[in-house]
Amino acid sequence: MPKTVWATVRQGKVELLEQIEVPDGTRVLVTIFPDDETEFWLGTSQVSLDAVWNNDEDDVYAQLLQK
Repeated sequence: MPKTVWATVRQGKVELLEQIEVPDGTRVLVTIFPDDETEFWLGTSQVSLDAVWNNDEDDVYAQLLQK
């Protein structure tokens, strides 16, 4: 099962910030965050918020509130 852990890069090597068992040869996927993580998280959150708030299925509730 996939697991997400925080890490930093020091002298070109990825160092995990928590101690976990990772067998040699394990394939990993590395996501590079921008230096200013605020913009990243705002952009990522906006996608989720748009999916929740901007959908036609919720229009029925707006109609009920008008009555």
